[in-house]
Formats: sequence, C-alpha cells, structure tokens
Amino acid sequence: MRNVSEVIEQYLKQILQQSPGGVIEIQRNDLADQFNCVPSQINYVISTRFTLEKGYIVESKRGGGGYIRIQKIKLHSHGPVLDHIFRTIGSHMDQSASEGLLYQLEEGGFISEREAAIMKAAMAREVLTLKLPLRDEIRAKLLKAMLISLLSK
Repeated sequence: MRNVSEVIEQYLKQILQQSPGGVIEIQRNDLADQFNCVPSQINYVISTRFTLEKGYIVESKRGGGGYIRIQKIKLHSHGPVLDHIFRTIGSHMDQSASEGLLYQLEEGGFISEREAAIMKAAMAREVLTLKLPLRDEIRAKLLKAMLISLLSK
C-alpha cells in the first residue's frame, strides 16, 4: 500500500500531464481536504518531490485567493539539455541535487532507468569517500562526463 505522500505526488503528476500547458494551480487546503490530510502534508510533498532539480518550478501565493502553481520544465532536445546540465551542475554538486537531475533526465526520456541507477550508484557519498568540498567537485565532474558521453551521441 502506498503512503499518502506518494498518492498525492502521483495525483499531481497525473493532472500536470493532462494540463495543456504543463502548468497547474492548486489550492493547498482543497487538496488536503480531498486527500483527508493536513495542509502541511501537501507542503511536504511539493517541497520534496516537485523541486527545480527534479524539473519543476513551484510558485505560491498566500492569502485569501492563494494558490500553488506547479510547472513542469520541458527539455526538448539534446542541445538545450546539455546547456541545462552545465547550468545545473556547475563546479560542485551534492548528492541530492545529482539525484534530482538524474530523475529529471530519466522522466524526460533522455536517459534510461538503468543508466540513471548506474550513475546514482557512482555518485553516492558511500562511493565517493572524500571530504567536502572535494567530493562535490569530483561528483560534478564525473556526472558531467557521463551525461555528455550519453547525450552527445
């Protein structure tokens, strides 16, 4: 049985996919009522599963007519994807951000589930047993090299 966070995440992804512009606006309290949970559960799902690293832009407006707007970032071709990779990775990258980028590329169909799993394993802090900031520098260089190799074919 899936937990409430997973159910909310899947629901939001489904309505995002059905949205013509890839953008949805939701009312946090309405969604909490729909899933019979507290509004902070909605905040948790959005803040952990709809991050920029995972390919989403989230805006919120508080107050009476407040809303949360979620937009899926679309990566259309390999040129812009490589640009996005260079902007996202930079000279340092922590494990969480690297996993988010790999998730985004897998979701977009640019890398396979197997390729993502292999790269995640190579990026793990248990494998890169170096002290910070060297670990994040090495992770960024390795990830760039692997992704460029995969995506520039």
